[in-house]
Amino acid sequence: MGLHTIDYLIFLLYFVIVSGYGYWIYKRKQSKTLDSKEFFLAEGSLTWWAIGASLIASNISAEQFIGMSGSGFAMGLAISTYEWMAAATLIVVAIFFIPIYLKNKIYTMPQFLSQRYNNGVATIMAVFWLLVYVFVNLSSILYLGALAIQTITGLDFYYCMYGMAIFAIFITLGGMKVIGYTDVIQVFVLVLGGLATTYLALDLVSDQLGGGGIFDGLSILHKEAADHFSMILSEGELMIPNGEGGTRDAYMDLPGLSVVIGSMWIINLSYWGCNQYITQRALGADLNTARSGLLFAAFLKLLMPVIVVLPGIAAYVLFKNGAFQQEMTNELGHIKPDHAYPVLLELLPIGLRGLSFAALTAAIVASLAGKANSISTIFTLDIYQKFFNKGASEKRLVGIGRIAVLVSFIIAVLVAPLLRNLDQAFQYIQEYTGFISPGVFAIFALGFFWKRTTSAAALTAALLTIPLSTFLKFQFAEIPFIDRMGIVFVVLAVIMIIISLLDPKSKNNPKGLEIDASMFKTSTSFNIGAVIICGILAALYTMFW
Repeated sequence: MGLHTIDYLIFLLYFVIVSGYGYWIYKRKQSKTLDSKEFFLAEGSLTWWAIGASLIASNISAEQFIGMSGSGFAMGLAISTYEWMAAATLIVVAIFFIPIYLKNKIYTMPQFLSQRYNNGVATIMAVFWLLVYVFVNLSSILYLGALAIQTITGLDFYYCMYGMAIFAIFITLGGMKVIGYTDVIQVFVLVLGGLATTYLALDLVSDQLGGGGIFDGLSILHKEAADHFSMILSEGELMIPNGEGGTRDAYMDLPGLSVVIGSMWIINLSYWGCNQYITQRALGADLNTARSGLLFAAFLKLLMPVIVVLPGIAAYVLFKNGAFQQEMTNELGHIKPDHAYPVLLELLPIGLRGLSFAALTAAIVASLAGKANSISTIFTLDIYQKFFNKGASEKRLVGIGRIAVLVSFIIAVLVAPLLRNLDQAFQYIQEYTGFISPGVFAIFALGFFWKRTTSAAALTAALLTIPLSTFLKFQFAEIPFIDRMGIVFVVLAVIMIIISLLDPKSKNNPKGLEIDASMFKTSTSFNIGAVIICGILAALYTMFW
């Protein structure tokens, strides 16, 4: 299979628009001297809609289009909890986290840790973040994106990977202003192309199984895959392919109520509230603009399962009824859920295939650019400037930032092909990011809201988070990884509290943050939006409990 001429023309139009607009933004907003704050943060120049769109563009990538659709094929609507709980999390971050960052003029997450604790804690966590961003996030997005584009175009996997990396580097080297504003176009293309794919998938289900349109297709999905429409999974309720010809319990990925009132909150609060390439979009704005951007992103999050999960369930129903028997398996005959979205793209008509290809590319490139910019920010401001060249000029810092972008992509290109044996890449990303998430959230949460938390306590948590997570994974393999993260968080929080209480100086900790209730007051319009989002979430979880 390959793209037709009109598909290539549509993709070329997308490429020219994004590249041209990015270059125009770069030249139009370029100051005579590009300083580090402008390059890394686009300080003060992003509007609320640009912040919200950029948040989603950085978050939604191949890991959602390919990975989450694959999980939708395997376990159904339950995987949507990552998206819908994120909407609630964004509201919490907007109310409680962003005011603290902005009041303290925070530009990077390690900078916050340095101000609140000490340089040791900041450096350890900076290294952890760099490792996860490069070896887990950047590499997995390149792998999944290359897999999808290879399927669509028929091009060699490596050519697809190199092409995406070069496109993303082109966007990233322009700095956060270029990323932020081009992300608006990326999200528009992403949503439009994603909805087109969902429409065609539901229409195909309807045609194949005796319906009369997309709403009949949705009804058929619910009827044919009733076990794929449960948001709260019980142990043993749903067995899914393990990628090796056997099955495993979906409960190990999404353990019951933990996704609503348990450790899913740790995953989301760590990701959306303590994560450089997410919070970075809002750190250069004023409070009201930042909050409006986060609320806009929360509304977009509600839509994402329609774009990335429903196609996976549609592919499952079609596979169950005899379609895609060869396409959904690997050379050994094992079912590979991550093939679901690329297989559906093959069925799109000429023109729409090009649009969906552009949407997928937009998601991949925007996410790669956002992550690479954050890798560059942390390395330059928290490693290079702090330890190698404290007196570096602004021009030098921007130059080092650009070198860091290139090096991170070279590493990711080398690592990405090693991920080909995964059964569900989305779960790989969540699990291995989760090795540091409990420690990150414990350090940030106690640092925000408990003045007595000491540097020694934070340093202990930073050093223990990976060893403790590793120990529980291999010694208690029967514990779902989401629950394991909760256990690690509680253990680390208790240790931090004990260490802090044992230090008599903690009663008058000079590094404790000054927080008052006025910081957390929100506007009427924000409150109305937040109530609407929470109401929609309550209805969704009640409907699919």
